[in-house]
Amino acid sequence: MLIKKLWDHAIEVKKGFVPKNRKIYLLSKEERREICKFIKKQLKKEYIRPSKLLQMTSMFFVEKKNSKNQMV
Repeated sequence: MLIKKLWDHAIEVKKGFVPKNRKIYLLSKEERREICKFIKKQLKKEYIRPSKLLQMTSMFFVEKKNSKNQMV
C-alpha cells in the first residue's frame, strides 16, 4: 500500500496530449544494469512510482573528469 506524502502531486496531462518520439540512446550492459538498479532502489523507497503515461524520458551517462560515468 502506498502512503501519500506531502510532496506527492499528480501530473495532469492536457487533453489531446500526444507522446513525442525521441532519439533512443544505446547503452552498454553496465549502464543498463546501473539504471535498473537505480530505478528499483527508488521504487523500493517509494520516491517514484510506475507511470501510467506512455511518454518516457531519456537517461544517459556522461564521463566525469575522474573517468567515472555519471547518470543524467
